[in-house]
Amino acid sequence: MAFTAIYAHPSPTGATLNIHFRQAEGEQRGVIQVNHGMAERAARYARFASAMAAEGFHVYAHDHRGHGRTTAPDAPLGHFGTEPAHSKVLGDVDAVHDLIARNHPGLPVILFGHSMGGLIALNYLMGHSSRVAAAAIFNANFAAGLAGRLAQAILAWERFRLGSDVPSHMLPKLTFQAWGRQVPDARTAFDWLSRDEVEVAKYVADPLCGFDVSVATWRTVFDFVFRGAEDRNFTIIPRDLPVLLVGGEKDPATDGGKAVEKLASRMRAMGFSNLRSTIYADTRHESLNELNRDIVTADLAEWARSAVA
Repeated sequence: MAFTAIYAHPSPTGATLNIHFRQAEGEQRGVIQVNHGMAERAARYARFASAMAAEGFHVYAHDHRGHGRTTAPDAPLGHFGTEPAHSKVLGDVDAVHDLIARNHPGLPVILFGHSMGGLIALNYLMGHSSRVAAAAIFNANFAAGLAGRLAQAILAWERFRLGSDVPSHMLPKLTFQAWGRQVPDARTAFDWLSRDEVEVAKYVADPLCGFDVSVATWRTVFDFVFRGAEDRNFTIIPRDLPVLLVGGEKDPATDGGKAVEKLASRMRAMGFSNLRSTIYADTRHESLNELNRDIVTADLAEWARSAVA
């Protein structure tokens, strides 16, 4: 279930992107471009990539700035980099799409994002929808509301007192740690990710997972959130674009999937006519690493086939 190649790909932002690639098997239907979540890395999507390759999709998954083995002069582990970090993160995604276009001209591209990667994917779609044939957004919360504004105020205070490129003291307590406390009889601080003990153990043991990110990175993440919370930013996205929204009923990061349902409701009200949303019962944050992952993956594969048919 390994990726078949790894690229060290230069981005116009100054980063050298660590990109994992999985070759499609049989008939080539399209390409899936993966955006991973916060404090994890693209290599964790190898099983998903193998499943999609068996369905005829090439898969590209890169480590975002400040994550995995991507390097940039201004972006050590946990830090997106100097301003404008928002533009740099999206610029790196665009660089991956350039590579895809060069390697697979004419094949449709499905944009995929999980959690923070879902925030990034939707923000990318808002400016580059012409490059995308369909989009799958998993476990992303664009409904931060007043709590999100409070988080921004806390981050502004931390930036003033501590600086931008150091880990936030407060945000891990308000997010990862708070979500962990919502899991009954938790064995680890990361049981909120999945009911699968093996998958959680792998995450805990991985030195490139579970780290704290900088004040500036949190600020950029909330920038992504609130851009996605404004209907006006969806203007250029075609209303007939195939979109799949997925959440988990037991995911504390999305309020038990309610944030995903809210995004689906907003998009339908905006006129998106080819949108499917699913909230999986008993499922925590990492749908693709959950006990029911085979069902989730099969549903995604069925949707992907129809989206590019």
